[in-house]
Amino acid sequence: MGLVAATTAGLVLWIVLWALGTKGFDAFMITTVIILLGAAARMVAPTLPGNRSA
Repeated sequence: MGLVAATTAGLVLWIVLWALGTKGFDAFMITTVIILLGAAARMVAPTLPGNRSA
């Protein structure tokens, strides 16, 4: 669910920045960073102490 929220927030930020006059590519790169950070957090979360079920 967190990855969906990060993706949605990134896309909303992209549209807002683009509407405010930022170049489309620059705003998209910020969105890409947000999505990659969300994906990395999702991949790392199971290995953190306290999250192991075994």
